[in-house]
Amino acid sequence: MQLSEIINVNRIKSGINVKSKKRALEALSELVTQDQNQLDASDIFDSLIARERLGATGVGYGIAIPHGRIKNCKKITGAFIQLDQGVDFDAVDNQPVDMMFALVVPEESTDEHLQVLALLASMFNEESFREKLRQSKSNDETYQLLTEWQQSN
Repeated sequence: MQLSEIINVNRIKSGINVKSKKRALEALSELVTQDQNQLDASDIFDSLIARERLGATGVGYGIAIPHGRIKNCKKITGAFIQLDQGVDFDAVDNQPVDMMFALVVPEESTDEHLQVLALLASMFNEESFREKLRQSKSNDETYQLLTEWQQSN
């Protein structure tokens, strides 16, 4: 699956000013529904919070990949935010998280969901890529970085 099938420039936002994990997840939930009328932001938030209770999705290096299953979701949908300042996310390296890529997946999705998570983990594991994202000047540039990484690897 290509990241361009999961995310678009409308679901990318930088300069988010939140002070907590909860507020960051709320911002992501609302961003996912930006162009997905069949999805409800509160359902997405509840799903992301429920997943966080099972184990934090902060993967280290200032990155989190929150994800959840949603009833009305027809296809895997993503959103990406970059925060003004990192927030405590119970990450594996105990570092604050300043970039998050959320995934909302259909209830029955399994293999495809795991493949996308593996792809994102691999992408965010590259220090040079993370730095490019942090230096990005626009949502369009961030979108290009996210979607072109997969093609170059």
